[in-house]
Amino acid sequence: MTTPHDVPASQFIERLAKYLKENIEQVQPPAWAAVSKTGSHTEKPPQNPDWWYIRAASVLRKVYVHGPIGLEKLRSDYGGRKGFTVKPNHASKAGGSNLRKVLQQLETAGIIQINRPKGRVMSPKGRKMMQEVSQDLQKEIVKVTPELKKYQGE
Repeated sequence: MTTPHDVPASQFIERLAKYLKENIEQVQPPAWAAVSKTGSHTEKPPQNPDWWYIRAASVLRKVYVHGPIGLEKLRSDYGGRKGFTVKPNHASKAGGSNLRKVLQQLETAGIIQINRPKGRVMSPKGRKMMQEVSQDLQKEIVKVTPELKKYQGE
């Protein structure tokens, strides 16, 4: 069985974002998502119109790989360097609102669940969905580059 560990993360996140946009109606960007920044360390809002789905897919992969994981850990993971002046840069956490809303939407969809007091973990439905998406991506990768088939044990 292919898991998200077995496929490249960037391709998996793109594929999962497309899957979330087309199949999970609970994951929708709120009205304020078009004009909000992702944290105080960024100067502008994201330019990609589908950034909400990409962030949701990325958060979902982080919960799968590193779970149980909490909001503060996600904020520090998505944070960056803040310093738009002559002064030295300092670390800054990402904004919590968009991450919290993404987590809440994924919970309503039944993909993740809360494991108090440790954080969020994958639900069985979410784990199955992630494995199906990664398996489809793995098949496509092998179709494009057949020499990778011998590394899969097939």
